[in-house]
Amino acid sequence: MVKVNFITQGCSSNLRESEIMMGLLDESGYKIAKDENESEVNVVNICTVKGDMTALKEIARLKKKFPEKKLIVAGCINESIIPKIKNLDRGISLVNTHNLGRISSVVENLLGNATLELLDKKYEQKVNLPSVRKNPIIGIVPILNGCNYFCTFCSTKLVKGKLFSYPMDAIREDVKSHLKSGCREIWITSNDTGAYMVDMGGKSKLVGLMEQILSIPLDFKVRIGMMNPGNTIPALDKLIELYKHPKMFKFLHVPVQAGNNEVLKAMNRRYSAEDFIKIVEAFRKEIPEITISTDIIVGFPSETEWQFEDSLNLIKKTRPDIVNISRYAARDGTIAAKMKQFSTNELKRRSKLMTDVFRKIAYENNKKWLNWEGKILIDDAGKDNSWIGRNDFYKPVIVKGNFRLGDDIKVKINDFTTFDLRGKVEQFS
Repeated sequence: MVKVNFITQGCSSNLRESEIMMGLLDESGYKIAKDENESEVNVVNICTVKGDMTALKEIARLKKKFPEKKLIVAGCINESIIPKIKNLDRGISLVNTHNLGRISSVVENLLGNATLELLDKKYEQKVNLPSVRKNPIIGIVPILNGCNYFCTFCSTKLVKGKLFSYPMDAIREDVKSHLKSGCREIWITSNDTGAYMVDMGGKSKLVGLMEQILSIPLDFKVRIGMMNPGNTIPALDKLIELYKHPKMFKFLHVPVQAGNNEVLKAMNRRYSAEDFIKIVEAFRKEIPEITISTDIIVGFPSETEWQFEDSLNLIKKTRPDIVNISRYAARDGTIAAKMKQFSTNELKRRSKLMTDVFRKIAYENNKKWLNWEGKILIDDAGKDNSWIGRNDFYKPVIVKGNFRLGDDIKVKINDFTTFDLRGKVEQFS
């Protein structure tokens, strides 16, 4: 039986697409390898939204380490990376995010020394498909593909295409399937969950979808993935009420990208810094302990020093628990790539300043959780006989002991770091 190994880069949507491809291969009679050393075929599911270099380095590493093994590059394949991949090896097969359903054919052909390049764009539902989950208690459910933004710095729309939402009943059935197979957590994911069904009438129907999911009479928790501020503001009050549901993780990921309105306009983000502040303040008023996550780009072309200071001040004002900091890097085919770029040293300087501000805030935020007592759900294994659990606010809590994925544990927080909480187990059921 031919063994196929998957290496996944990027977001939870990419992880889910790897799980689907593994499921399809499993159904076709292939064996999913535990690691790259035991496989005959390696598949790299790449992310190019943050640039080509990480993907190319991984492809080059695998070719050097396993020159005799078959290699497939899948996922978010943009036009600029294709010739670079071919320069590494013309024997690599390519299958983009729109063609993952044909992965078995790609493997079969490659084993017969015939390479395929499946790079056309098709709009198909990616729900209710076979899967081999990376984590047996976490079900990742995509609700749409593509994006209704066209940001000047981002290649997502170039790779993923236009917004394409999946039917509500199909998504609910996908959630039920995950739950019936043992999942305790559901991750609702997409490039922008707040845009759900905007392509079908202009208004988001995320709240209606979530009400359908939360009505499933089983024991589980739901994490909603990233939603842009422009799609969050119109449904703000309804979203806040939704997040109060006991099955909802109180975790909100709203990427602001910049704290200056002129920079946001240059990015074509279609909202203001004040909108982001309004979202954060409104959620915290009703759910004070909610975990806020955001994204910031430092060094966007044309960003002045005082405009960058606005971003620093926005983070200081809103005090998010998580800040994903990216140094701007040009993406082929985007408008911002044609603008004058900052030096690497300047990008590093701004990144360090932003990181220092965020880490201080994150440390202070986590300190407030000392002596908190409550239940966590074990959803990942840690290091040195430790486990990672999540409380209702999706805070990562590190505990030690003999547990299993899916266990419910009562803990008391007795320590913390910038990035997590540490708990003492008080009750195990």
